[in-house]
Amino acid sequence: MGIYGQDWASYQSATPDTTGLSFAFVKVSEGLGYVNPRWVTQRNHAKSNGLVWGGYHYPHMGNSVQDEAEFFLSQVNWEPGDMAVLDWEGYDDANLGVSRAHQAAYKDAWLRYVKGKLPHNAVGLYANLDYWRNVDTTSFYGDFLWIATAGRVAGNPGIQADWLFHQYSDSGVDRDYCHLGSTQELRDWTLSFQPAPPAPAPRFTEDDMLSHFAVPANAAFDLPVEPAGTADSPQGGARNGPLWVCLAAQGGDASVITTFHHEGGTWDTPAQPVAVTVAGSKLVLPLPAGADVDKVRIQSTGPLLGYVTGRQVA
Repeated sequence: MGIYGQDWASYQSATPDTTGLSFAFVKVSEGLGYVNPRWVTQRNHAKSNGLVWGGYHYPHMGNSVQDEAEFFLSQVNWEPGDMAVLDWEGYDDANLGVSRAHQAAYKDAWLRYVKGKLPHNAVGLYANLDYWRNVDTTSFYGDFLWIATAGRVAGNPGIQADWLFHQYSDSGVDRDYCHLGSTQELRDWTLSFQPAPPAPAPRFTEDDMLSHFAVPANAAFDLPVEPAGTADSPQGGARNGPLWVCLAAQGGDASVITTFHHEGGTWDTPAQPVAVTVAGSKLVLPLPAGADVDKVRIQSTGPLLGYVTGRQVA
């Protein structure tokens, strides 16, 4: 079980061999001035071959977290399913003068800042064993941990933390392992950060429309109704026959104004007020037969009990 990938920088081919790979991480930027000249081609090559893609940034941790994060983020037109990664290591001249305490704080701040900018993408941490054990102080890695322990068996990085990716070899090209079961499972996970799609607009059947409903006082209550000839009751087959909206006063007499709405988005002129009484008079409003009326707005000075009644004709 598990899938394999690689991570690429400018010293890899612009179009590496993707045979047997499920994902690729690509270096996008470093510090405040360097951009991998091949990253766009490498990303497009990975995606066109069906790989899940992530981009990473190598920090110069003496710089502002926000400035470096914005420099990285601005390079990419981030898409659903893309992963963003901090390549957290500091053995180069740009980081040797930065204290390890500052480096640890930088890591947490960068991950939180980037997640705030990419709330619907996975934002994670790359770290080797030295940084994870000896520099980190919080065990915070954002949405996922990509741990490097080159020379160990793929999928056995030798740590107890809940890792997702393991860089198990850096010979020739950096080789990685993910413990998920398939490319699709990884893709589904990366897309799980996207907001849920809006619920579809409700479709009302005749049974729904025959249910009782309550109209509050002094508020615009919009009642969906189904005109003849819609997709739910097409002309030529079964369609709605005469329909009436019936409204009865509850607790006190009321004055009621009704207005028809049409499928094209227009409203009729409101009807004249009609009195309904607790003593027994109620409003029986016929819906236009065969028209495109899809909503009735009811405004009442008192609470009402309503229902739709009618029949279907063949």
